[in-house]
Amino acid sequence: MKLIGYVLLLCLMVSCHPSDVQKIQTEVPTFEIPKLTKTALVVLGNVQDAGSPHIACKKACCADLFEHPDPTRKVVSLGLYDKTTDRQYLLEASPDISEQLKILKKATGLKQDLPHGIFLTHAHIGHYTGLMYLGKEATNAKQVPVYAMPLMKAFLTNNGPWSQLVSTNNISLQSMQENSSTKLSDSLEVIPFKVPHRDEYSETVGFKIMGPQKSALFIPDIDKWERWDKDIEQEIAGVDYAFLDATFYWGQEINLRDISQIPHPFIQESMQRFEQLEDREKAKIHFIHFNHTNPVLDENSEQYKEVIEKGFNIAHFLDVFDL
Repeated sequence: MKLIGYVLLLCLMVSCHPSDVQKIQTEVPTFEIPKLTKTALVVLGNVQDAGSPHIACKKACCADLFEHPDPTRKVVSLGLYDKTTDRQYLLEASPDISEQLKILKKATGLKQDLPHGIFLTHAHIGHYTGLMYLGKEATNAKQVPVYAMPLMKAFLTNNGPWSQLVSTNNISLQSMQENSSTKLSDSLEVIPFKVPHRDEYSETVGFKIMGPQKSALFIPDIDKWERWDKDIEQEIAGVDYAFLDATFYWGQEINLRDISQIPHPFIQESMQRFEQLEDREKAKIHFIHFNHTNPVLDENSEQYKEVIEKGFNIAHFLDVFDL
């Protein structure tokens, strides 16, 4: 019996030839982290809250990714670098925060592992649950500033496990008010504004980021453009970049849930609404926050090509936008 065992072990060793292992390793996608030399935004994630591949997904959009993960598929987040003060910030604390912070640190060249501040839009899983990694089980951070609106601040203060982050001073909650500027330096500020969305635990906001030379709009989640009390076209006109909610390309991709219960502006709807904009205005728009079913995640898809051909942009992982 021992002889049979040795033979089987030898067969397994032969079957795992080093050349085969090397072949598997080279098929894993890689990426090059950019160097930020100016005040800038960098896209650290462009996928909807639950990521891609999506939990329990049986569709073709996830099948290969479970076996061969794509390291560029990260939940939505923007990194913000202030060159004048040599400080780094996060917009959103996603479940992918650990690697996103490593990437931001390498991009900025700073020695500090944790950000000088985190700005939260709302209390849905892809936008704040990364805060858990600042607690005792992970970094046991010391008073990382977390900028939050009143309801978001109250939610974190009064509900565990988030309240433990507050009571043990892992995070230091910083109040934000609607349409009121948070100045990070003489040449950089962040302004929150409310948008309609599913506000079960907190209000939902977008951000306007005002840099030394350019500005950006960040709205990763909103119900529908027509439900907002502001004119999205005017908001786009007032900035240089607009990162806009593009969770779904169209309603057809969601066939297992009631789409009316998860309202977002479809990319098709947004492109139709914005089709009369001048080319320079269209070029400001960078769609972001893609559900795992969204075909624009595949750059070879007809839908991706249509977006580009119509003059709009897709926010790609590690895209850099100077401010």
